[in-house]
Amino acid sequence: MIRPSAIWLAALIAAAPLSQAAAQDRGQRSERERPAREQQDERPRVSMGEAAQRAAAGRPGRFLGASNRGDTIVVRWEYPGGRIADIMVDARTGRVVGER
Repeated sequence: MIRPSAIWLAALIAAAPLSQAAAQDRGQRSERERPAREQQDERPRVSMGEAAQRAAAGRPGRFLGASNRGDTIVVRWEYPGGRIADIMVDARTGRVVGER
Protein backbone atom coordinates (compact mmCIF):
# COMPACT_ATOMS: atom_id res chain seq x y z
CA MET A 1 0.00 0.00 0.00
CA ILE A 2 2.81 2.42 0.67
CA ARG A 3 4.33 1.89 -2.74
CA PRO A 4 1.32 3.04 -4.91
CA SER A 5 0.87 6.18 -2.81
CA ALA A 6 4.59 7.01 -3.15
CA ILE A 7 4.31 6.60 -6.93
CA TRP A 8 1.20 8.80 -6.94
CA LEU A 9 2.98 11.51 -4.91
CA ALA A 10 6.02 11.39 -7.22
CA ALA A 11 3.74 11.79 -10.27
CA LEU A 12 2.04 14.83 -8.73
CA ILE A 13 5.35 16.46 -7.92
CA ALA A 14 6.67 15.83 -11.41
CA ALA A 15 3.53 17.32 -13.02
CA ALA A 16 3.55 20.52 -10.93
CA PRO A 17 5.28 23.54 -12.51
CA LEU A 18 8.30 24.33 -10.38
CA SER A 19 9.95 27.17 -12.26
CA GLN A 20 9.44 30.02 -14.67
CA ALA A 21 10.65 27.74 -17.44
CA ALA A 22 7.64 25.50 -16.84
CA ALA A 23 5.33 28.50 -17.09
CA GLN A 24 7.00 29.59 -20.32
CA ASP A 25 6.57 26.09 -21.73
CA ARG A 26 2.83 26.52 -21.20
CA GLY A 27 2.77 29.67 -23.34
CA GLN A 28 3.25 32.39 -20.72
CA ARG A 29 5.95 34.89 -21.58
CA SER A 30 8.25 36.90 -19.39
CA GLU A 31 8.42 40.71 -19.78
CA ARG A 32 11.58 40.52 -21.90
CA GLU A 33 10.06 38.10 -24.40
CA ARG A 34 6.83 40.00 -25.07
CA PRO A 35 6.43 41.37 -28.59
CA ALA A 36 7.18 45.06 -29.14
CA ARG A 37 3.51 45.82 -29.84
CA GLU A 38 2.43 44.50 -26.43
CA GLN A 39 5.16 46.49 -24.73
CA GLN A 40 4.17 49.60 -26.67
CA ASP A 41 0.59 49.35 -25.33
CA GLU A 42 1.94 49.90 -21.83
CA ARG A 43 3.31 53.36 -22.59
CA PRO A 44 2.02 56.11 -20.32
CA ARG A 45 -1.32 57.44 -21.42
CA VAL A 46 -2.48 61.05 -21.44
CA SER A 47 -4.88 61.86 -18.58
CA MET A 48 -8.31 63.33 -19.32
CA GLY A 49 -7.25 66.61 -17.73
CA GLU A 50 -4.20 66.88 -19.95
CA ALA A 51 -6.29 65.98 -23.01
CA ALA A 52 -8.76 68.74 -22.10
CA GLN A 53 -5.91 71.26 -21.76
CA ARG A 54 -4.50 70.30 -25.16
CA ALA A 55 -7.94 70.52 -26.77
CA ALA A 56 -8.53 73.96 -25.20
CA ALA A 57 -5.19 75.40 -26.33
CA GLY A 58 -5.93 78.31 -28.65
CA ARG A 59 -9.69 77.79 -28.69
CA PRO A 60 -12.18 80.29 -27.34
CA GLY A 61 -15.10 78.85 -25.42
CA ARG A 62 -15.58 76.50 -22.50
CA PHE A 63 -15.04 72.88 -21.55
CA LEU A 64 -18.21 70.80 -21.15
CA GLY A 65 -16.86 67.30 -20.47
CA ALA A 66 -14.62 64.46 -21.57
CA SER A 67 -15.00 60.74 -22.17
CA ASN A 68 -12.50 57.96 -22.74
CA ARG A 69 -13.16 55.87 -25.85
CA GLY A 70 -10.26 53.46 -25.96
CA ASP A 71 -7.33 55.05 -27.76
CA THR A 72 -9.19 58.37 -28.10
CA ILE A 73 -10.33 60.89 -25.51
CA VAL A 74 -13.28 62.95 -26.71
CA VAL A 75 -13.45 66.46 -25.25
CA ARG A 76 -16.81 68.22 -25.56
CA TRP A 77 -16.30 71.95 -26.17
CA GLU A 78 -18.72 74.88 -26.48
CA TYR A 79 -17.62 77.74 -28.72
CA PRO A 80 -18.86 81.29 -28.24
CA GLY A 81 -22.23 81.53 -29.95
CA GLY A 82 -23.35 78.14 -28.64
CA ARG A 83 -21.84 75.72 -31.18
CA ILE A 84 -20.84 72.46 -29.50
CA ALA A 85 -18.01 70.34 -30.88
CA ASP A 86 -16.35 67.04 -29.99
CA ILE A 87 -12.56 67.34 -30.12
CA MET A 88 -10.74 64.00 -30.46
CA VAL A 89 -7.39 63.67 -28.68
CA ASP A 90 -5.11 60.64 -29.14
CA ALA A 91 -4.92 59.04 -25.67
CA ARG A 92 -1.34 57.85 -26.18
CA THR A 93 0.34 60.91 -27.68
CA GLY A 94 -1.95 63.76 -26.56
CA ARG A 95 -2.20 65.05 -30.12
CA VAL A 96 -5.50 66.59 -31.27
CA VAL A 97 -6.55 64.35 -34.18
CA GLY A 98 -9.87 65.84 -35.20
CA GLU A 99 -13.03 67.73 -34.42
CA ARG A 100 -16.70 67.08 -35.14
